[in-house]
Order: sequence, then structure tokens, then C-alpha cells
Amino acid sequence: MKKRSFIKIFFYGFISVFFPFKISAIEKKIINPNLTEEQKKIMFGEGTERAGTSELNFEKRKGSYHCANCNAKLFESVSKFDSGTGWPSFNEALPGAFKTKVDYSFGMKRIEYHCAKCGAHHGHVFDDGPGQNGKRYCNNGLCLIFIPE
Repeated sequence: MKKRSFIKIFFYGFISVFFPFKISAIEKKIINPNLTEEQKKIMFGEGTERAGTSELNFEKRKGSYHCANCNAKLFESVSKFDSGTGWPSFNEALPGAFKTKVDYSFGMKRIEYHCAKCGAHHGHVFDDGPGQNGKRYCNNGLCLIFIPE
């Protein structure tokens, strides 16, 4: 890694730790009143659930995964795989399901993704997944609803 890149990542990580405020349009977003406080914290405070706590890690049936806030269809079950990370993981999202942004929290550069319909935070996408595109969508299970076929 070049020294300049390291300094940039370190700087943004440092800033995000000591100045954790984010300019957010949470007041403008429609939030499902049936969400739990933990779901709201993850989806609109860009939090993360504890690894290994989602029942969706063990879901093997055919079906689709939807946003827990707005019910937008995000993933098909055929794209789900066991990444060993403790979060439901997918190698492909449905076209147009997400919008992304760069996240420098924790002193590193990551790509964060949000539901394109309602803006709810779902997780991060990495370039270490299986399949042709090599993507791993690491999703918070509390942000998803599974609908079996």
C-alpha cells in the first residue's frame, strides 16, 4: 500500500472515530413502524448486528430476500452462500436493488450498500466472493425478510 493511501485511510478512520456524526436524511426517510429498535439502529444508524446471531444464516429454502423496512426484493436464494463470516452472504444482488457509498469507518475503506428504494443500510460488499463477479454482499440478517417460494 502506498504511504499516501495509508495516510488517507488512517485520516478518515480517525475522523470517523472521534467525530461519529453523519449528515443523515433519516428524518426524511420513511421508517417502517414495525421495526425493532435494533433494526432501526442498523438500518438508519448504519450499525451492525453481532456475527452469528441471524437465523437467516441457516436458511436453505428457495425463495427471495426482501428489505425489512420497505419490502423491496433484494436477493434470490440461489445467490446465497455460507461465507463463514457469521452474516448472511450473497454473491449477487438483483439489478438496481442497492446504492453504494464509500465507508472509511474503522480505519479502512469499504463499500457500504443501502436499499435503493428506502435508503436503509444493509451491509458491505467485498471482492472476495464466489462466482463470476467475485462479490460478497455481507448483509445484516435483521435487515432482511425471507419469503419462501
